[in-house]
Amino acid sequence: MKAIRCNRFAALERDESGKFRLLKQWKSLRSVLSLDSSGPIPTQDGQVLPEDHVLIQTHYAGIQYPDALQAQGLYQVKPPLPYIPGLDLSGVVIQSSTSKFRNGDRVMATTIQNGGTGACSEYCMVPSHQVWTIPPNVHLSQCANIGRNYFAAYHSLKNIGNIGKDSLIFVDGASGGVGMATIELAKAMGAKVIAGVSSESKLQVVQTTSSADHVLCYGTTKESHQLFKKRVKKIVKEMGYAEGVDLAVDVVQGELFESIVSIMRPLGTICLVGFTAGQKPIRPGLLLIKEVNVVGSIWGRWANANPQLHRQNVDEILQYFANGLILPRTSRVFPLERFYEAFELFETNQGQGNTVIEFKEEEKDSMDLLSKL
Repeated sequence: MKAIRCNRFAALERDESGKFRLLKQWKSLRSVLSLDSSGPIPTQDGQVLPEDHVLIQTHYAGIQYPDALQAQGLYQVKPPLPYIPGLDLSGVVIQSSTSKFRNGDRVMATTIQNGGTGACSEYCMVPSHQVWTIPPNVHLSQCANIGRNYFAAYHSLKNIGNIGKDSLIFVDGASGGVGMATIELAKAMGAKVIAGVSSESKLQVVQTTSSADHVLCYGTTKESHQLFKKRVKKIVKEMGYAEGVDLAVDVVQGELFESIVSIMRPLGTICLVGFTAGQKPIRPGLLLIKEVNVVGSIWGRWANANPQLHRQNVDEILQYFANGLILPRTSRVFPLERFYEAFELFETNQGQGNTVIEFKEEEKDSMDLLSKL
């Protein structure tokens, strides 16, 4: 059996050429363990599969910004070392103790019950309420980051934002996983979307791969933020939304936040999902004048408190996939032996869209057969 194990936080360093490498005094930060496994595949400490669980052979595990933060000891959830990272996985059921799933079912799952760790393993045991059947027209790799990306986006749009048809949404960090998912879900829900990115190269990515109504670059300086704010206000009026944006999904925070406040309509809502540009103090006077709601958005707590509603949300997301309203994509796939490169992308702020590690490739022939069913 193979798994990615994190032995020590922040064990990467730059070499003379500027590339990241693992510290010499450690075998690895996230070493790939090869364990000889003859006979039946062990479930947990050799015990029988618990009731209402499934054992999944992992094909793909998702990696996103929180996974890289966690591996550096910078995330709010700090598992005891060593640990196996990863919230999301997709694969095939090989053992089930529930009638909800059968051997051979193509599924996606989250490991939220383990604090979002454990997905980066060749085999993963998951409670059945955290497992969903993947639509036959969708590749396994495209569902390996549903939790990190789509769960967070849908929670912000539906549960917090309560958006409807013709709502106007702004999302920053739009080339990232949550940003892309927010655009796709908002459009599928009938909303209008203005997307923002930090660089011209990311601008081209979002313009060519997303269905956002407008894509703008806000840059990284106060001057560029001011210019961006003026452009958004002009576009908002041209779109017929005189008062401003209804809902902003903010994964960036930092210096950009005040510009976001200024484009909101009175009583509009800003969902704080992350802070890839760092955390900056929020001026309450600005919120008071604009009458803006600011809400932290963490889907995991809500999902644990409302399991049936959460399952309904995920079913709705997968239905968008099944009927073609959302065309899920895989941005980057790394083979298992190069798993560390997936983490490096986010440690160096180069992550985009759906980044996955491949444990076992899904056969093209099986996908061709499924698409005809």
